[in-house]
Amino acid sequence: MSTGTDTGADTGADTGTDTGTQAGRLHALPEPRTEEDENREGMGEHRSYDLPPQQKIPYVYEALARQYGPLEWRPHTDPLSELVLTMLSQNTSDTNRDRAFRALKARYPTWEQVRDAPTHELAQTIKPAGLSNIKAPRIQQVLRQITEERGSLDLSFLMDMPVDEAKAWLSTFKGVGPKTAACVLMFACGKPVLPVDTHVYRVSRRLGLISARTGVERAHQALESMVEPDRRYSFHIYLIRHGRLVCRAQRPLCDICVVRQWCQYYHNVNVAQGI
Repeated sequence: MSTGTDTGADTGADTGTDTGTQAGRLHALPEPRTEEDENREGMGEHRSYDLPPQQKIPYVYEALARQYGPLEWRPHTDPLSELVLTMLSQNTSDTNRDRAFRALKARYPTWEQVRDAPTHELAQTIKPAGLSNIKAPRIQQVLRQITEERGSLDLSFLMDMPVDEAKAWLSTFKGVGPKTAACVLMFACGKPVLPVDTHVYRVSRRLGLISARTGVERAHQALESMVEPDRRYSFHIYLIRHGRLVCRAQRPLCDICVVRQWCQYYHNVNVAQGI
């Protein structure tokens, strides 16, 4: 989708934008699962891991919603701030991204000042985010392009733009791929899109919602088409939380996973171990 060369950075790091939206239950580990739990929920006797993705997603969503509680969308920040935040988040942690963003806003109170600052100075300012010698010129180029096309550094018009048009417009910027565009539209504009970060991608593949051959860009389209629009925000946040707490990249905690009966990965591990 992106016309720029984001070199995969757009999809490699946490979005981190669930910060501040989570109640206590979102940070609580589930209790260990038992066969009785799965039978009580009506799926224990079925090959539920083998359901087609479209049929599996509602079960997964409801189980995660029971575990982590209801969510309500709230604006995270304005669209331009969200764009820069997400560009800073590429290949780094939420903590480092936030440190870099705070330093940027403290040194440059306006976006015009960010745009016009000496690039080496901006790179030093956002150094906590990592790859600052790449991110600084990209951010400035985006700000210059917005100024040239729109006449001012204001992206509020995206709120009234159709989703596909808004995605396409954002994706014209170098360094802005599907995840960055989707984060801006979801978290700042409240659009029914579904960003796919490293947690969403990993959990979705393990569950069998997308195949192992599905690339990250295609995953955005596939998952978004299967999840109801009014559930996409919650689904995104639930998968991030579940990926961080339970379905970790290394040593996932399958014995306490509330969606393991629908999980292709869990089934395959059990088969491999002769269980």
